[in-house]
Amino acid sequence: MGLFSFLRRKKSDREIIINAESVETRVAVSESGRLEEFLVEHASKERIVGSIFKGRIQNLEHELQAAFVNIGLNKNAFLHYWDMVPDGELQMEIEEGAPRRRQSRWKRISNDEVEKRFPPGTEIVVQVTKGAIGTKGPRVTANLSLPGRYLVMVPGTKLKGVSRKIDDDQERHRLKKTLARLPTPPGVGLIVRTAAGGGRQSSLVRDLKGLLDVWNNLQAAIRDKPAPCCVYREPDIVERVVRDWLTEDVDRIVIDNREHFERIRDLAGRISRQSRSRVYLYEGEAPIFEHYSVERQIEAAFRRTVALHSGGAIVLDETEALIAIDVNTGRHKGRGHSQEDAILEVNTEAVEEVARQLRLRNIGGIVVIDLIDMKSRKHQQAVYRTMKEALKRDRARTNVLPISELGLLEMTRQRVEESLSSSLNTDCPYCHGRGYVKSALGTSVEIQRQISAIMRKRRGAVARKLQIVVHPTVMERLRREDEQFLLDIQKRFEGELAFKSDSTKHMEFFAIHDGVTNEVLFSNKDR
Repeated sequence: MGLFSFLRRKKSDREIIINAESVETRVAVSESGRLEEFLVEHASKERIVGSIFKGRIQNLEHELQAAFVNIGLNKNAFLHYWDMVPDGELQMEIEEGAPRRRQSRWKRISNDEVEKRFPPGTEIVVQVTKGAIGTKGPRVTANLSLPGRYLVMVPGTKLKGVSRKIDDDQERHRLKKTLARLPTPPGVGLIVRTAAGGGRQSSLVRDLKGLLDVWNNLQAAIRDKPAPCCVYREPDIVERVVRDWLTEDVDRIVIDNREHFERIRDLAGRISRQSRSRVYLYEGEAPIFEHYSVERQIEAAFRRTVALHSGGAIVLDETEALIAIDVNTGRHKGRGHSQEDAILEVNTEAVEEVARQLRLRNIGGIVVIDLIDMKSRKHQQAVYRTMKEALKRDRARTNVLPISELGLLEMTRQRVEESLSSSLNTDCPYCHGRGYVKSALGTSVEIQRQISAIMRKRRGAVARKLQIVVHPTVMERLRREDEQFLLDIQKRFEGELAFKSDSTKHMEFFAIHDGVTNEVLFSNKDR
């Protein structure tokens, strides 16, 4: 079943394709053959987001309003003061994807009171909300949550609520009545997840029973294990796919590993017989991602420049804290529309693609989109509404602002883990992540500047011979275009220059030696 088979499918066709290998597991969500979401999990790289640890407070930093907690990893975890005690209302906002309000009674408590309740050495149970990124350690909170398929258990609160993403008033009322009848132990809150919409009470009861078993085991681990240690670990990607992604709109799950296939069928069977029937084993000769035309889409989606169907393009540049996205008209011809309508068409398609790219690449932080200038306020509002609608599909929390006077669309996206680009790639060892190297001209100019400085210092010395080691590309430049300049330097300082090329050196590298003693007078060896 290749590309043409995809084209013949009904428009609403949605499937999850899983490539499970010993080294890594890749999950692609495809809609009508178009890649919409992509996840990668490596067997050698432990995923800690969602896991719960029994840790020990190492130190309090009042200036940061935060504690650093030893949870048994290489880097201590970062814990805000306002995340140190369970907050049911805040947890409700977090689980339902609403913008997080940093309001807590801990903001009104003095540093002395924090020290009194949580002095260094205090044991504390925390959950990882953000993995280690770059030089920063993981982010944790004392607001624990255990997600099931239909419910999220929130220990330490009395919270009972229904996800705001279920917007049907009659269904919300029904689920609230069902929730009130569930046998919930004291001190444990519950949130009904979106997947519970239309579900039976028996399904919620079964889900609650499983969560209570997890909670009882977790309590036993907290009681018996010494800190620091992990007391609950999030399921692997295969189990999370069934728990979080296998909804009614998914037509099929296809996987190329028999062991995981049997496991997924078993997990899906606990949901319903219909869910179990939607799981398929792929046994074709071609790799599963190639067979389903996913591989080439991944390669295209992760380029710096992403083409749009309209002929326009978006250019994405990712830094540690900010994502800059530029929208270009490219080859767009306007298709007979006015210039303003043509710009609206490109900007509308661009923001939809940006929302998709943020999900695919798992990038977050501050995102700034430089749209093509629109004079019409009506068009600006239309593009803004399109972006907000496109972001509703994102599982990460997002917040988008109206288009500014400068034509910029600014937003934030929850950053839980390293982006896929950061986890799968490393900086180029030649350019060190800059994306470019100094030209032969630039290196030649720097060489001439350093030669002049050294010969000026050595003016009057008995020996003024210098030997310069350079890359062959730079040597070619010196020989063909800069020879006269070097002769002028020799004449001006009454010195003698000799050059040697070394192909093993970096293109930007050069070293200046004393021509007699071979002493290194200058070297940019870090390049």
